[in-house]
Amino acid sequence: MPGDERPRPAEPTLRNAPDDEALLERLRTGELEPLGPLPRSSNATFLARIHGGVDGGGPGGRPAGEPVLAVYKPRVGETPLWDFPEGTLCLREVAAYVLSRALGWPRVPPTVLRDGPFGEGAVQAFLPFDPARHYLTMREERAEEFRRVALFDVIANNADRKSGHCLEDEEGRLFVVDHGVCFHVEPKLRTVIWDFVGEPIPADARADLERLRGLLEGGPLVEDLGALLSPAELRALRRRVADLLAEGMFPGPGPGRPYPWPIV
Repeated sequence: MPGDERPRPAEPTLRNAPDDEALLERLRTGELEPLGPLPRSSNATFLARIHGGVDGGGPGGRPAGEPVLAVYKPRVGETPLWDFPEGTLCLREVAAYVLSRALGWPRVPPTVLRDGPFGEGAVQAFLPFDPARHYLTMREERAEEFRRVALFDVIANNADRKSGHCLEDEEGRLFVVDHGVCFHVEPKLRTVIWDFVGEPIPADARADLERLRGLLEGGPLVEDLGALLSPAELRALRRRVADLLAEGMFPGPGPGRPYPWPIV
């Protein structure tokens, strides 16, 4: 792909909120046991169990307790796409987590890039959820949260925001998953969340986006994302953040098909 001067990525530093750190260390360092493929996935996707590992990380870490569940998406199982560089979907999954943690929303389960039984891939914490609760059934009661999901999808250039990618965990907290087709350099936004077109961006969300723009000028966040995205993709991310702030409102559908399929 033109402008895709991608180096072989190293695992990013993943500077995240303290409440994620213990789980991140489990995902990085535990033994990964695939339990079986998840149904209706377009790429090889496995429910897995993480045994052992270290809680807390670093010299002060302690042995982990009970196994935790995770979703393992190995690079070798990715279906080739005509418009995304081959073997990069797992990197984009991790980049979405890194970006969401820097921005402060939406909630993406902790995700790391690591080796496993089927090779390197994205490993994301599995959160139990109610399949009857997704965007189309929650959008009215959680409109403020979905405004932030919509803004995140604009800057991440999410090409596949289905309703079923917006879920609620057992504690009633919203989280979002499946970000393998984000961060393309060309406009690709396909989403079910078009409810807020033309609305001004809320002041607190705008302040977070302004802070993110500063973080993307250089420093730890750029280093972390630079291990996962090409230089051209990182420049396009900066441009989308700047354009969204300049417009000051939720954009409408752009070029191409605006909705994913299937919708849910």
